[in-house]
Amino acid sequence: MAVSTTSSSSDDTQALTSPLTSRTHSNFFVWREFLWGAFAGAFGEGMVHPIDTIKTRIQSQAVFSGGQRQKGISQMVRSVCVADGMSGFYRGITPGIIGSFATGATYFGFIESTKKWIEDVHPNLRGYWAHFIAGGVGDTLGSFIYVPCEVVKLRMQVQGTKNSWSSAIMRDNACKKPGVQMYGYYNGMFQAGYSIWKEQGLKGLYAGYWSTLARDVPFAGLMVTFYEALKDFTDYGKERWLSNRDINSSLEGLILGGLAGGFSAFLTTPLDVIKTRLQVQGSTLRYNGWLDAIQKIWMVEGTKGMFRGSVPRVMWYVPASSLTFMAVEFLRERFNNDLDK
Repeated sequence: MAVSTTSSSSDDTQALTSPLTSRTHSNFFVWREFLWGAFAGAFGEGMVHPIDTIKTRIQSQAVFSGGQRQKGISQMVRSVCVADGMSGFYRGITPGIIGSFATGATYFGFIESTKKWIEDVHPNLRGYWAHFIAGGVGDTLGSFIYVPCEVVKLRMQVQGTKNSWSSAIMRDNACKKPGVQMYGYYNGMFQAGYSIWKEQGLKGLYAGYWSTLARDVPFAGLMVTFYEALKDFTDYGKERWLSNRDINSSLEGLILGGLAGGFSAFLTTPLDVIKTRLQVQGSTLRYNGWLDAIQKIWMVEGTKGMFRGSVPRVMWYVPASSLTFMAVEFLRERFNNDLDK
């Protein structure tokens, strides 16, 4: 933008320095979004981990029981309480928080930077398409840390206590191939990671990687798209009926984030079922890849199998997304203005 020759020297100085100042603020804004997203993601995961444990156990039953005697939500909750106590609900919480810390950082950080870049370079992708793509890119970049943490978390979740894991393996006869043994009990996150690495190498730690991306990229894109659409609708409602009355941004994030997460979670449940079963099966290969898992689940269990665990998945993502978006909006509102100054 040209500077008028009649402007004062102070105006000239402001015009010359403003691009640098703007660029600095823009860059810093992106980096602090990484920080807000990391803390918000870890907070959301930690608060609702018990629901995730129930969802994981419901979805993975067929791996250990061959599709027989599958339990519902209330039965599974009672089973975990009786066999493992309260600690059973929190198995795998540490790798879960670490994974959510990483993916929360890249998700929110890259949403803010990527969507601006997309809108500038490809004006035809402005609006919700930019949000969808930005969410998918952010989640993909976080997957390099998230997936190994997810594999460890899932396997620890399905195990419960040492006694219940041993009895489950004996009862369900999970080992179908001669000479192949189900993985042993994990006492902690590091021992689990080392055991998986020792038994299966990098392939074991990244089991179900592509199925994770197949679930998380559309989920991440849908969630931020739904969230931005709901925000636009809310802004329209405030302008029309509330005379632009301010609503606490944290409360707005709590409600809209929960709705966005719930819608996205339900729509991507079949992808989550496939991912979960591929990651918990270990070396006892019931499913030989993504397409084989789809075919077998559909043939044996039908639509019900593809959407198994959809209720606890939605029950998990509504509060998790609510708390995550609330935390992000709170951190933005609380610290962004002070940091800008």
